[in-house]
Amino acid sequence: MKKVGIIVNTQKTDNVSYMTNVKKVIDYLADSAELYMERQFEGLSEKVGYFSYSELLAVSEYMIVMGGDGTIIRVSGDCARRSIPVLGINLGRIGFMTEVEPNAIEDALDKFVSDDYKTEKRIMIKAEVRRDGKKTDTFHALNDIVVSKADGVKLLCLDLYTDGELVNRYIADGLIIATPTGSTGYSISAGGPVADPSMDLFLATPICAHMLSARSAVLSSDKELLIKEDENYGSFKAIVTADGETKCEIDTSCEVVITRSQYALELIKIGSQSFYDTLIKKLS
Repeated sequence: MKKVGIIVNTQKTDNVSYMTNVKKVIDYLADSAELYMERQFEGLSEKVGYFSYSELLAVSEYMIVMGGDGTIIRVSGDCARRSIPVLGINLGRIGFMTEVEPNAIEDALDKFVSDDYKTEKRIMIKAEVRRDGKKTDTFHALNDIVVSKADGVKLLCLDLYTDGELVNRYIADGLIIATPTGSTGYSISAGGPVADPSMDLFLATPICAHMLSARSAVLSSDKELLIKEDENYGSFKAIVTADGETKCEIDTSCEVVITRSQYALELIKIGSQSFYDTLIKKLS
């Protein structure tokens, strides 16, 4: 029997329709898989074993994530580090990665149980912050790493390098370095292009650039990227975020070094709907 963890969006547990779908998944899989959830849901069903989050990751061979893409992003790093494949059920709004809609849950679970599915690996991105040449922070992201201005700062002047070669100097509110998965997130909102999620590349897109030559750049994920404030423009505080979560504050003494992460998220894909089908459906 498959050992399956179930992760849900904890902000939606008061939604009756939402929890009805969670219980549907539990009831449908109870006879064909061992099911686990976080301990905060203890009592939801006697068909489930309840654990702390770290224990849930340790016992699960597969993860069913119920929510939107944000819920998958929240657990992506932990699942990627442990090579746990993720099946996404869309109970959110857009759902590029949570491909299974509520009306198709039973059919999708039948295919999951019978191994009638494909898997798709999504590259992740790694950022290392160096202050005066010394590493201070390291973190990984599925969607993007963003360097943006701190409160009270008007504009940043950011130099972007790839393997030591200057790509561009951006006078802007910030700079997004996105994976192909992240191309449909913050990056597209800032005017960046959409990339097929199976590709190996990074997208550099400025945020509200104050320059006519500002364009997104498509960069190799095999090369090291470096972002540094131009100290000749002035010393300003900036914030580094990973998948929307603030990680640290930097200034002109810092460099943000970005490379492809050694981890990749493995998504379970059920059905024949392509990324482009989803793109047209979700963004039209």
